Amino acid sequence: MNVKTMTNPIIVNNDGVNFKPELMEKEKLYHCIFNNKIILAYKDHQDFLNCYEIEEPDLVKKIKSDNNQNIDAILEEYIEKSNLKSK
Repeated sequence: MNVKTMTNPIIVNNDGVNFKPELMEKEKLYHCIFNNKIILAYKDHQDFLNCYEIEEPDLVKKIKSDNNQNIDAILEEYIEKSNLKSK
């Protein structure tokens, strides 16, 4: 029996955040929380790794309290309320 083990493409430890882009699906958003910051990462269609940090305390708190379950919805709501969408 062949069992394929999926390793997490983002690993957080005391030293920081380590990325394994070779394990990432293209155009899929990955995230973690490190030092009260949300770290977002995705690999684009050209295999470039894009990373962003979010330090907004209310947003970090909301994502932590939601156990990271609805991060896409939380981010979308924040973007709409803050008028951050590009026109």
